[in-house]
Amino acid sequence: MILLESHSVIILNTLTEKFAKAGSIDVQFVDYDGVRFHLSTPQRKTLLLLSMSIRCWEELVQYGAMDVIKREYGSYFKPDAEPEYNVSLEFDLEAIPEDAEAREAIIKSASLLKRNVLGAPFELAFSTQKSLEASASPADGSTPAQGALMQIHYRDEEAIYIQASQDRVTVVFSTVFKDETDRIFGKVFLQEFVDARRQPSIQNAPQVLYSNKEPPLEIRSVPGLKNSDDVGYVTFVLFPRHFSNPDKAYATISRIQEFRDYLHYHIKCSKAYMHSRMRHRVTEFLKVLNRAKTEAPSGERKTVTGRSFSTR
Repeated sequence: MILLESHSVIILNTLTEKFAKAGSIDVQFVDYDGVRFHLSTPQRKTLLLLSMSIRCWEELVQYGAMDVIKREYGSYFKPDAEPEYNVSLEFDLEAIPEDAEAREAIIKSASLLKRNVLGAPFELAFSTQKSLEASASPADGSTPAQGALMQIHYRDEEAIYIQASQDRVTVVFSTVFKDETDRIFGKVFLQEFVDARRQPSIQNAPQVLYSNKEPPLEIRSVPGLKNSDDVGYVTFVLFPRHFSNPDKAYATISRIQEFRDYLHYHIKCSKAYMHSRMRHRVTEFLKVLNRAKTEAPSGERKTVTGRSFSTR
């Protein structure tokens, strides 16, 4: 199994090329979860524009996405986004630092645009958890206060739900398996996530819960939840140790937001592997059948003296 990268390889490679040698460009492409990108030089070849469109932009703005963008990109952030896109970054190649490390940092940061925007609600949840943890528990023994349930509808029929509590942050993924085979593979794969934590070597990993059709308790009050056999819910319980410092928080956000793509990627890889094994097995069976064929008797018959004859 592999971990998917958080950055966009297309953005990384394209910006590396254009930062080294300016030139006209007009490239549109789609990343995971239907996120659209546009790299172009609409005015001049030394003024490069990177734009992104994401389905859940309005929700992300509510959870602090604009603050994250301004913090990460500063003067490269373009207040007026390109038409049909939600956010744009503008790079003047004539004003880019000459230092190689500084350029690499800018390029790497730009390639993480989707990751940084989607990370905003997670940062807010981590901050809320720390505030709730610092507050005193109710003296009457009632349930401690919880943060608001954040909903990120990043795909047509799927969403991420995030809620901070006094001692944890709960993240719920709803995922749809449109194919019966995917549903079987997904159930086995997700059950392994649940069972793997029993191993002593990964006891500190986040707790993982999986339920099919039935939504977890944290989101049952959400209206419009789909209740069918092709829907599964995966719950991650993040404890303070998983985001206790900036580096851990950054790594946790990068990994968890790629979970849905990670899951479906490995389901497809598993199906491809099984298909290749099936084709290999069929080839072996055909070889066995070919070896089992008897030789056809010769049509020519001879006498004792060696003369050929045929029956009439």
